[in-house]
Amino acid sequence: MQLCNYVMGRWVPGEGEGQQLLNAITGAPVAMASAKGIDFAAMLSYAREKGGPSLRKMTFHERGRMLKTLAFYLLERKEKYYGVSWATGATRQDSWVDIEGGIGNLFAYASLRRQFPNESYCLDGDTAKLSKSGTFSGHHICVPKEGVAVHINAFNFPVWGMLEKISVNLLAGVPAVVKPATITSFLSESVAKDIIASGILPEGSLQLICGSGNGLLDHVCSQDVVTFTGSAHTGRLLKAHPRLIEEAVPFNMEADSLNCCILGTDVQPGSEDFDIFIKEVAREITSKAGQKCTAVRRIIVPAGTVEAVRTALGKRLSQVVIGDPNTEGVRMGALAGQAQLREVKEKVEQLSRTQQIILGDFEKFEVKGADKNKGAFMPPVIFLNDNPFKNTGCHEIEAFGPVSTLMPYETTPDAIKLAKMGKGSLVSSIVTADDKIAREYVLGAASMHGRILILNAGCAKESTGHGSPMPLLVHGGPGRAGGGEEMGGKRGVFHYLQRTAIQGSPSMLTSVTNQYQYGGKYIEKTVHPFKQYFEDLEVGETLITAGRTVTEADIVNFSNVSWDHFYAHTDATSLEGTIFTQRVAHGYFILSAAAGLFVDGKKGPVLLNYGLDECRFTKPVYPGMTIGVRLTVKEKTDQEKKHENDVAKGIVRWMVDVYDETGETVAIATILTMVKKKNQQ
Repeated sequence: MQLCNYVMGRWVPGEGEGQQLLNAITGAPVAMASAKGIDFAAMLSYAREKGGPSLRKMTFHERGRMLKTLAFYLLERKEKYYGVSWATGATRQDSWVDIEGGIGNLFAYASLRRQFPNESYCLDGDTAKLSKSGTFSGHHICVPKEGVAVHINAFNFPVWGMLEKISVNLLAGVPAVVKPATITSFLSESVAKDIIASGILPEGSLQLICGSGNGLLDHVCSQDVVTFTGSAHTGRLLKAHPRLIEEAVPFNMEADSLNCCILGTDVQPGSEDFDIFIKEVAREITSKAGQKCTAVRRIIVPAGTVEAVRTALGKRLSQVVIGDPNTEGVRMGALAGQAQLREVKEKVEQLSRTQQIILGDFEKFEVKGADKNKGAFMPPVIFLNDNPFKNTGCHEIEAFGPVSTLMPYETTPDAIKLAKMGKGSLVSSIVTADDKIAREYVLGAASMHGRILILNAGCAKESTGHGSPMPLLVHGGPGRAGGGEEMGGKRGVFHYLQRTAIQGSPSMLTSVTNQYQYGGKYIEKTVHPFKQYFEDLEVGETLITAGRTVTEADIVNFSNVSWDHFYAHTDATSLEGTIFTQRVAHGYFILSAAAGLFVDGKKGPVLLNYGLDECRFTKPVYPGMTIGVRLTVKEKTDQEKKHENDVAKGIVRWMVDVYDETGETVAIATILTMVKKKNQQ
């Protein structure tokens, strides 16, 4: 079978025979992959000129709904991908992480749309007041980059690697060219064909290169973003590409690293937490046959528990059945191919020069349901390093397979030092029930790790584990791990947006951003805003209320109703040494009184109070002072209907500016209401 590349709206094979791809289980040919003859410059231009404009016209909410539709579409076809994934050497569980984990990223970023406005752009941070009288201010606006996301992915997760990256750039409004590792690109192609066939994405949003991508980076420009997942060596070569340097192209690198798992000094052999540690380490060694960038490469345990860990880990690993994933009982499949197996063996030989193998033998292991000489099989291999501070090969050499090193430590600072000797890792985990140990380890090791998992019986049942990056948390790490970050919820989306500082009058910035900026002009109408439908409300529309004089009776009554008898509200004799000169009104009374001033009580389009985003009490209010409210439409966010009979509605954010008789603000808050639409279609 000849794999095809999706280029400028067409599926095309590369010229010539290309690279032959083999079944990791049987060694039989699976496909041929080539990208010879493909015009990479034209591909990138097509993405910028065709896919980019279409995505940028969409709002964050529209892009999010697009991702959700795509996720459901792929989920319906998942069994087909499991069948193809088998040839990569993956078990059903391994494939679940790759396939359904990848689809899960689409769902996660689809849901993230609610944290963005229903606009094609967003704002970042708060308004900056740049002048004394407030006529000149600034903000940051973030718009989609007008380039393309070029994703160069690793072989170990051909589905997850593609979907976790494109879910982020597509939500941001940027098209992608995906270059999966050729060795497992047949699985990426299978998923990509369905994505294109679905018609869910605008044309030009996604293109695929299954063969070699040599020369692709020669054509990137300053508006593009390049991401790389793979070996640190290859990543460093790509990062130094002259075109990336000349054009100042953002380059995000997520590299394989020497991750570690720590057993806390409080955990004793035979305890529940000890068993959790053994289970977690064994799983991370054997999952995907150890071919994970997050796999545990260093097992760091208290010196007194080395033998107990060795025995327990050996027992658990001896129960792992290696073989054809389609055979019942098999729990570990093969490496991705014979070339990968040879590379792992070379690294094992290098590690053997400074430490000894205590578990595993390349010659003496059984394979179930397959010929171990034809498939890329190997057993778990565990080293013991008695002196990890002196024999440092385990902190420098990574065998990208089911290989790890057991090593002792004396104190938590020693464990921290060993963990950091990996020179930058994607993830570290520590199994401990001791709060002080956990705190000491996290604060000491965090500078050299992208993620730290604290694991014990309290969270083990629901923990996603050492090796599982989550869509809403960053995935990446310093130093050897590449110095970049992927995903991370909103943080990841901002990698594909251009943040631009904008300055001007508050009124002008309100017009540009469609979000009310404090100090901007008001739009006053004769109709109360609570009597208007969602479509009729305008950003900047303001209700200026009548005033209300606060009395001592108000303070006493609110104390009795709320049970808030804080001394500043109830005991005038206790105010010496405080900022207050007399009994002060409760802040929440001021907010409640403000609501009483601006709320229209009759039934209308306002369905409910949706919440409070922020609130500050900026000046004390004493009995005898008079307060009023300026209620301004700050921002409007459309909401899609959840079902046919759902009420069509949107969320309105209101700025509640409470001021006193001098005109000075005493409290300011953002409240949210759910408002019905006039058009219920």
